[in-house]
Amino acid sequence: MSREKDKKPHHSAQSDAALKTAALEAVLLEKGLVDRETLDELIDFYQNEVGPRNGAKVIAKAWSDPKYKQWLLSDATSAIASLGFSGRQGENMVAVENTKEVHNMVVCTLCSCYPIPILGLPPTWYKSAPYRSRAVIEPRVVLEEFGLRLSNDVQIRVWDSTAELRYLIIPIKPKATENWPEEKLAKLVSRDSMIGTGLPYNASEVSV
Repeated sequence: MSREKDKKPHHSAQSDAALKTAALEAVLLEKGLVDRETLDELIDFYQNEVGPRNGAKVIAKAWSDPKYKQWLLSDATSAIASLGFSGRQGENMVAVENTKEVHNMVVCTLCSCYPIPILGLPPTWYKSAPYRSRAVIEPRVVLEEFGLRLSNDVQIRVWDSTAELRYLIIPIKPKATENWPEEKLAKLVSRDSMIGTGLPYNASEVSV
């Protein structure tokens, strides 16, 4: 396993945005303006549906357009911004590509740095101490716990996000998707496939 690590400093364990969100959540619950179940459903919706759809569009374009893919790999920040996805916590992006020989995964070992403009809110497990430590120490075991089993000849590279640098993984394009339009390709892209803890959906799993 190889580990890529940026030397720029991390934020504290909780970013300003996270602290403000927690404070707002507490106020809403205390005043009875929203109940816990509704709040959890709303958070889940933004974690798994709204946010990751931006990243899915980026990946679908990379799968469809070789020139865009090269741009994404050489200057991810600009390439992503060209599609209208930019903003705080997405200022400095790096894209890395999965291949048959190399599988990439992303972690933030000291806190929970995450590219919110393209992936939405970070999942709870991404922020957890066990994931942040074990992803570096035993990435293959962690991936197996996510249901992703890779052959031993596949190298795993772990990329450590920081407050100044965040990563997006370009997963391998699924088979039997030649000539698919970008809108349909985007449906194949799961959130976890852009973090590296999962794979895209198969062509058979996506409706027209």
